[in-house]
Amino acid sequence: MVKFVQEPGIENIKGLTEDEAAERIKTEGYNELPASKKRTIIDISLEVLKEPMFLLLIAGGAIYLMIGDVEEALMLLVFVFVVIGITIYQEQKVERALEALKSLSSPRALVIRNGVAARIPGREVVRGDIIMLSEGDRVPADAVVLSCSNLLIDESLLTGESVPVRKVPCEKESVIERPGGDDLPFVYSSTLVVQGHGVAEVNKIGINTEIGKIGKALQTLEPEETPLQKETKKLVKIFAAAGMALCVLVIVIYSITRGNWLNGVLTGITLAMALIPEEIPVVLTIFLALGAWRMSKRRVLTRQLRSIQTLGSTTVLSVDKTGTLTMNRMSLRKLYAQGKFFTIDENTASMPEPFHELMEYSILASQHDPFDPMEKAIKDVGNKILINTEHLHDSWILVQEYALSKKLLALSHVWRSPEGNEYVIAAKGAPEAIYDLCHMDDKKISELNSSVQEMAGEGLRVLGVARAVFKKSDLPTDQHEFNFEFIGLIGFYDPLRPGVANAVKECYEAGLRTIMITGDYPVTAQNIAKQAGISPCNEIITGIELEKMGDDELKRRIGNVNVFARVVPEQKLRIVEALKKNGEVVVMTGDGVNDAPALKNAHIGFAMGSRGTEVAREASSFVLLDDDFSSIVQAVKMGRRIFDNLKKAMSYIFAIHVPIAGMSLLPVLLGWPIMLFPAHIAFLELIIDPVCSIVFEAEPEEKDVMKRPPKKLNEPIFDKKMIFISILQGLVILAIVAAVYRGAPMLGESEEQARALAFTTLVIANLSLVFTNRSWSRTIPEMIRTPNKALLGVSIIALFFLALSLYVPFLSSIFQFGQLHLIDLVICAAASILGILWFEGLKIVNRQSR
Repeated sequence: MVKFVQEPGIENIKGLTEDEAAERIKTEGYNELPASKKRTIIDISLEVLKEPMFLLLIAGGAIYLMIGDVEEALMLLVFVFVVIGITIYQEQKVERALEALKSLSSPRALVIRNGVAARIPGREVVRGDIIMLSEGDRVPADAVVLSCSNLLIDESLLTGESVPVRKVPCEKESVIERPGGDDLPFVYSSTLVVQGHGVAEVNKIGINTEIGKIGKALQTLEPEETPLQKETKKLVKIFAAAGMALCVLVIVIYSITRGNWLNGVLTGITLAMALIPEEIPVVLTIFLALGAWRMSKRRVLTRQLRSIQTLGSTTVLSVDKTGTLTMNRMSLRKLYAQGKFFTIDENTASMPEPFHELMEYSILASQHDPFDPMEKAIKDVGNKILINTEHLHDSWILVQEYALSKKLLALSHVWRSPEGNEYVIAAKGAPEAIYDLCHMDDKKISELNSSVQEMAGEGLRVLGVARAVFKKSDLPTDQHEFNFEFIGLIGFYDPLRPGVANAVKECYEAGLRTIMITGDYPVTAQNIAKQAGISPCNEIITGIELEKMGDDELKRRIGNVNVFARVVPEQKLRIVEALKKNGEVVVMTGDGVNDAPALKNAHIGFAMGSRGTEVAREASSFVLLDDDFSSIVQAVKMGRRIFDNLKKAMSYIFAIHVPIAGMSLLPVLLGWPIMLFPAHIAFLELIIDPVCSIVFEAEPEEKDVMKRPPKKLNEPIFDKKMIFISILQGLVILAIVAAVYRGAPMLGESEEQARALAFTTLVIANLSLVFTNRSWSRTIPEMIRTPNKALLGVSIIALFFLALSLYVPFLSSIFQFGQLHLIDLVICAAASILGILWFEGLKIVNRQSR
């Protein structure tokens, strides 16, 4: 077993190499529990064949065999296989997208590989890895603790006991390994670090862990049914029931009026196929899954698919300042000690003696091998300026840490020097917390606060530093029992992220408020808010004011205040609740354990991916993989795009089913020759399926997508306007196709030629509907400048197969088509285009009226 011999840091631990880790993955597998069985192509095919559309196709084929029409039966069978192929392609595309998201959303682990700390997916942790544990982390595998400080683990998942247990470093090989109980050196996969931090060596992964043995599964990203999916399934069932009822009615009418039961059944099947909008649930699944996949490409991980629908309704973005609006790349910019300031820049190579002690104790109050950006900045400056001086203490041993708490926003490190007879304590934290530790009087606090305000006015984040000495004996349980002496102030500069100001501006144009929440001083917050373009930035609510404020007053004031300073994570929940009471749809960001309630309570929670805890990730709807505010704005834009494109796809589905169903029913009711048979419907489905699920999903966002106010939270996709326009589009196409079908015989065309003319008109009108529904604001000529490769491909393939069905004798006989001439094709194209001109004109009129 590896022994952790140097408690202050981890620099002597190299961990495994990447090659060793890869080899162990190859021999021992990934650190994951057995997943549910993956769906094979056969599984998907069997599921597809259970769909009403395919059952009807098979029934039609069986009837053709009964009447001896083998060619028609074989054609339907070919269509079944082709549509199954398209469906399998779509399903596998969704499966791949979900698998990619599942991999991204798996718990992350901080491991030491090749002597460097790196955050990797938990499934890639291997036996022998050195893992670093911090408050809020999920333990990625069973491991033995090598070093720790105040490490408490919630093992209720394994033991049922809700009280966290204390962990200690491993000193004996003979300790019994079991979950539960204090002062044991073992941690277990999927348990939660609730306090402190530690370093551990992995000894079991995957199925061999405690959780693997008892067969409990971790939360994974699975395709989940949203309320909208449930709603549309009901809608499809209603249409299916109506289709079956009309199917029976048509069979009866046809059989009575024309005396042919088998042809009556075929006609009834055709109508049922025309009426069932089986594309709707498929479209929803594909849009949400591929939408989540597209968002992951923009560094936003979707954990709850249903939240994608809510994104477009967002009215308020409540975001952390540090790391979200700013770079979270702290640089130590200014020091204050003994009544004097000292500014640090990249050229600073030395500093006056009074500031040496301030730097010395700032370093002692930080981690020996830091990960926190501020502590990194302190160590970088110390190593540069204090090198080869008596102010750096690499040989000192860290005895104890006093962590930050809700009551006291300061931490202390207790050190022991090899030759000293006393403990040396270094503390740093919020200036007011350091004042409290030093027991300062009001006059001294007032003097120091003027210096704090000056530093904060420059946009700096300010911390206080203090020191104490303590004779070697039992250490107290509370930092207040040390006799601290104030040393000085340190100020950090964290630059605004590039693009944040533009992103905030884009939010205002889209009707979104941006609220900044920070633990910094009000003056610092005001400075950053001004740089980011958050308005108004002169009105601020502090955490102290928030604590004293009643709910009604907060609800009133939060309507105008967009900057919150000196706020602790627990107060975020009140901010969320006040915004929700005002009718806002709230996005909230967070990264810590204490942020989880606010993330869960907000309409949409964004956890930080780079610095966020697993608890925050689990409470959130999305994870920002780069912690960037601009990515949130891009996610909102993507949410609006997905909702827009869903409406376009649904509109198209409604519209195209009207002429198909109409031309299946009208000939029966009016005594015309039958125009559409099952093969024709199957052909049209080969166009409709990829159009509504691939073409519209790939459609770029509208130019004004971020220039309009958010949609209402419960705004349905199937609103009255959409249904009315869709049905109107379909009725116009139906009227034109019917006119072509009945007008052709008057011009001397045969029944087969009339059918070919009407069907060609219907196919071209189908494609025309796609082109006109790409945008409800821009015309087709304008949209041509916005390419959609999927649409181009589908259009070329559809026209190619239409040409085959018209001019290949074998196929034209199956489809019962007559020969068409060039003038016939021109008439079909002109009639189809005529069917959408009114909608193109409506776009222009609406735009001019706006």
